[in-house]
Amino acid sequence: MERFIFLTKDRVNQLPTTTGVYSFWQEGTIIYIGKAVNIKDRVKNHFLQPVYKDNFFIHNVEKIGFITTDSEIEALILEAELIKKYQPKFNQAWRDDKNYFYVAITGDKKPVVYITHQKNHADADYIGPFVEGTSLKKTLKFLRKAFPYYTGQTHPKKPCTWCHLDLCPGPNPNIKEYQKNIKKLTLVLRGKKRSALNMLEKEMHSASQKRDFEKALNARDKMRALEHVMSHAKIIGRSDLPMIWGDTQKILQEMLGIKKHISKMECYDISNIQGKQAVGSMVVFVNGAPDKSQYKKFHIRIEHKPNDIAMLKEILQRRLRHPEWPYPEAMLIDGGIAQLNIGIAAKNARPETKNIKVISIAKGKRELLIENQKEHIPLKNLPQEIYNLVVHLDDQAHRFAITFHKKLRKKYLLI
Repeated sequence: MERFIFLTKDRVNQLPTTTGVYSFWQEGTIIYIGKAVNIKDRVKNHFLQPVYKDNFFIHNVEKIGFITTDSEIEALILEAELIKKYQPKFNQAWRDDKNYFYVAITGDKKPVVYITHQKNHADADYIGPFVEGTSLKKTLKFLRKAFPYYTGQTHPKKPCTWCHLDLCPGPNPNIKEYQKNIKKLTLVLRGKKRSALNMLEKEMHSASQKRDFEKALNARDKMRALEHVMSHAKIIGRSDLPMIWGDTQKILQEMLGIKKHISKMECYDISNIQGKQAVGSMVVFVNGAPDKSQYKKFHIRIEHKPNDIAMLKEILQRRLRHPEWPYPEAMLIDGGIAQLNIGIAAKNARPETKNIKVISIAKGKRELLIENQKEHIPLKNLPQEIYNLVVHLDDQAHRFAITFHKKLRKKYLLI
């Protein structure tokens, strides 16, 4: 297990601005461990809140330790390992056994994977403790793309919904291969990603030598899926990040070329399956924080065809016809250049909305596109504050749209 690098608290500005785990040291022992997308910003945010529960006085901290990671999932897993090792007294997990989480993997012929608070089955393998349930659920959701698994003891005789999404092994899996996948999933959750990748690489070469190219391609695809998930999955809640809006909005103003103070931003997303039960979402951030009272849902009215551009155009036009919903200074759209241009055309069609600045986040190329700027900005090159903001906005819009779409689809299936 990696070791913390410690700095005295007067050197907080020397902390890294990358993803990882941090700790607080007092009177010769580690008293708190946390994870962060940006270690420096997260630690500085602690010092803005000087008194915590149970007499945890942050200003009595003597040293700050850190370990950087390559991804948010690795930070989550490392946090769990370190909490288990050091048992810091100010971590909620060790003060109340109802507040921490384990991943349970049953010892059945077809193992089942689930999250639990209690270790009450002798035949199950328990991995943890994990402090934050939401991040853990997201992690399992992403890892399920690389290693499909069962979440229940029984399975219908026909493929289920999760089977169609390639997230479930199906009613009649290859038991041996399924058990291998679960072994790899277990390795990843125990912080041994490299071991899981080595297993997949050996399987790929072995299958290739036997001219079993389908199996070799399957192993290669799993390697790529695992690498992609570990590198890009966003699982740490953005509420964990400090959002000092005055500084952030000044940087945003300069990036977007807006002289006016930015207080309100909106973000839009579309959700549908082949055009059916198509919906749109609008989420609103005020001074860098979500204002759910202003969120809007759109049941898309155009013919049910898989045309995301036309659907986006519809919801933007409908939204801009409502001046009683105060207009934002900036609009963020999920998509690339085509979506950006639709947004620009929609707001320019109305005199009262021409000054809204339109930006879009192209997740495929991982770029930010800004109205009237030819150069696209790689997301990795964005200032951390702006990266956090646009990703949080986009995540909120996507989640809001997906939730509404699932609700409509469920209603449709019941008819």
